[in-house]
Amino acid sequence: MDFSFNLKRTANASAWRVLPNRWDFVAFPLIICIIAMAAIGFHETLAPMSTLKTQSISLDPANLPEYAMRTTLRMLAAMVASLIFTLIYGTLAAKSRRAGLVLVPILDILQSVPVLGYISFTVTFFLALFPGRVLGAELAAIFAIFTSQAWNMTFSFYQSLRTVPRDLDEVSRGFHLTSWQRFWKLEVPFSMPGLIWNMMMSMSGGWFFVVASEAITVGNNTITLPGIGAYLAQAIVVKNLHAIGWVILAMTVVILAYDQLLFRPLVAWADKFRMETTSSGDAPESWLLDLIRRTRLIHRLLVPLGWMFAKAARVPFRLPALQRPRFQIPQIQKSSRVGDIVWGALVLIGTVYVVYRVFIYVRTGVSLDEVGHVLMLGLITLLRVVLLIAIASVIWVPVGVLIGLRPALAEKIQPLAQFLAAFPANLLFPVFVIAIVRFNLNPDIWLSPLIVLGTQWYILFNVIAGATSYPNDYREAAKNFHIRGWQWWRQAMLPGIFPYYVTGAITASGGAWNASIVAEFVQWGDTKVAAHGLGAYIAQSTAAGEYPKIIVGIAVMSLFVTLFNRLLWRPMYAYAEAKLRLD
Repeated sequence: MDFSFNLKRTANASAWRVLPNRWDFVAFPLIICIIAMAAIGFHETLAPMSTLKTQSISLDPANLPEYAMRTTLRMLAAMVASLIFTLIYGTLAAKSRRAGLVLVPILDILQSVPVLGYISFTVTFFLALFPGRVLGAELAAIFAIFTSQAWNMTFSFYQSLRTVPRDLDEVSRGFHLTSWQRFWKLEVPFSMPGLIWNMMMSMSGGWFFVVASEAITVGNNTITLPGIGAYLAQAIVVKNLHAIGWVILAMTVVILAYDQLLFRPLVAWADKFRMETTSSGDAPESWLLDLIRRTRLIHRLLVPLGWMFAKAARVPFRLPALQRPRFQIPQIQKSSRVGDIVWGALVLIGTVYVVYRVFIYVRTGVSLDEVGHVLMLGLITLLRVVLLIAIASVIWVPVGVLIGLRPALAEKIQPLAQFLAAFPANLLFPVFVIAIVRFNLNPDIWLSPLIVLGTQWYILFNVIAGATSYPNDYREAAKNFHIRGWQWWRQAMLPGIFPYYVTGAITASGGAWNASIVAEFVQWGDTKVAAHGLGAYIAQSTAAGEYPKIIVGIAVMSLFVTLFNRLLWRPMYAYAEAKLRLD
């Protein structure tokens, strides 16, 4: 009797644990809405291309929810692609010495190539890949947004892999973890706080060029995809200030939504990866993460997924190509030098061939005098970029440290920072164009502040990530030794956040060069204002369809960014790796 009663009670308890609770009924509608949004968006991408011509962009605010959904899905798809690219590319660049010699300079060049440069040459490929379908244009737009997100995330992940504390690396090797296990158990968790903050920055930075990605020009045809960017472009053409106001409202709602539903839970979840032995006292919180943890059915459905990921991370899989032997015998060192020579020769031959092909194509439409003129314009834009990075550093490094050391403050500032980072320069065109024309101002000076929108937020978000990851042990030690004021900045905080700052500064320079294309040539209706600079040259050449000039402009921009990174930021990276590792 007692046995049957206990068995029945155990069965009832097991059944009761499977039944949903009140938190499940709150979480399920959110999940269903997200799945439905993704399904509707995917269905619309399979429509014929002719639907884009029959469904012109309407400035009726009632259409903004649908446009916002389409833009958000594109940005999320680009974010997933950027994350996959980051994990693969960043690992190869950081772990393989030979690959790093090629991949890191390529990354410098990729982040310097403007989004307009990618669209000009890749849209034809994607349209040919899916002829007659909206999917081709959608993939072209997603790829353009991807190029505004991936480089920043990759630099952050690369920096984290290069600065993993030596003691933790030695412990992982002492436990005989394979390179695969060490990657998922040590390196990815160590990089997670910085990577998530850079994902936020990348998501917000994608808004900056969403106009260019949703209004694609192919020859004499313009393909306009439904979205907030296309809505904004149409509002600028017809000078509709009320529509621009509705765009700002829609952007605010969308940014708050993905802050609460995506990034706030990720920040709270990643707090457990902080490298410290003492608690900071006030950890970041997320109502959505708390809700998921309180659910019964959803939580039990997620357990098998977590178990699968945990088992995959423990698989003793070895990656010989990425393992650096700590000690090499002379014979291996000799073969390694031979391999380096062969590898360097192959890279040099490939580079010379690409340069030769570009030269043959460009010389048909560009003279040497034109190239000299473009180089001078590049120097002008370089001066703007350097000044703006210096100003942004002085302002946002202290602010980022203040926010990063206070999780409660970071939770309040995070949505505001994301909104300001996502605020497209296009929305300020009316103010700047009207003011410059009315008061006869110098465009070379007064258009420069627009570049700040593509510069300062990379520094701010990376400094916040560095301050957030700063071990609480070190803060307690500095407090106990009464280290304050400038000594605290010089000996404690600045060394701790320096690798993160360098990452932010590198991506800031690339973002500023990209922003110069939008900021140095602005338009409000039929009124156009241009400053002297490389960005204006590329924008005007793109509008005129002069591809040789576009290639020259992109090549010069890539040259300036690469040299700037090689001569300044890379030595700083090496110094951070050698002297400022937290170990």
